[in-house]
Amino acid sequence: MPTELFRQGDHACIAFHDLVRGDDGIQANQFLVLHGDKSALIDPGGALLYTPLSLAVSRYLPLRQLTYVLASHQDPDIIGSVDRWLMYTSATIVCSRLWGRFIPHGVPHYQKDSGGERYFLLPDPGADIPLGNSHLRAVPAHFLHSVGNFQFFDPVSRILFSGDMGASMVDGEYAPVRDFEAHVPTMAGFHRRYMASNKVCRLWARRVRALNPSMIVPQHGVPFADPATIGKFLDWVENLACGIDLMDETDPVFA
Repeated sequence: MPTELFRQGDHACIAFHDLVRGDDGIQANQFLVLHGDKSALIDPGGALLYTPLSLAVSRYLPLRQLTYVLASHQDPDIIGSVDRWLMYTSATIVCSRLWGRFIPHGVPHYQKDSGGERYFLLPDPGADIPLGNSHLRAVPAHFLHSVGNFQFFDPVSRILFSGDMGASMVDGEYAPVRDFEAHVPTMAGFHRRYMASNKVCRLWARRVRALNPSMIVPQHGVPFADPATIGKFLDWVENLACGIDLMDETDPVFA
């Protein structure tokens, strides 16, 4: 069942978190932001998820009327189903300009209405993505798993959709983190391997503190949803040794 993260007037944020079944793939969350008659689907995943996700989204709006598909980065579990979203909706695909030449490799050459006019390519500093009389802000998070990486901040709900930053491998209900210290082991291995360095982690934490989000919602696992837990998470990220910080001449890649 989807979880409503926020609703106020004609603005809503919905999480789909239980569409990956059994051992078919790694648990992943997809998000829908609605504002009046405009909509944005964030990190919709690959072919594995297209059918269940499209059915879930169609309960909120006619699929053809989807305004945007937002991709935080280029991985298959983020945007592998791009050909289907281009074919069955009128959505514009929003992604980093770095991936604007690569994501179309997932689209058959004979597919109509899938050219460059269907893409909104984000510059490295980010951009505001119009959503009726509101917008979503593409927040730079480069080298936090991908060299061209964006997260998406909704200024109405003040939710930061953080992609792989904050991702965790957990079982059970989709509920906000309550015991941060107990939650760290579900995140630590992934972040040490997939985040580039402590330098970019510190820059990211500083940027997020300035946004003052009410909730940080990763693509995998569960959200951070109260000021104390968000603060502990940002402190943890700021002090995280990861990626190239952990490499030296004894690392197996140099053997």
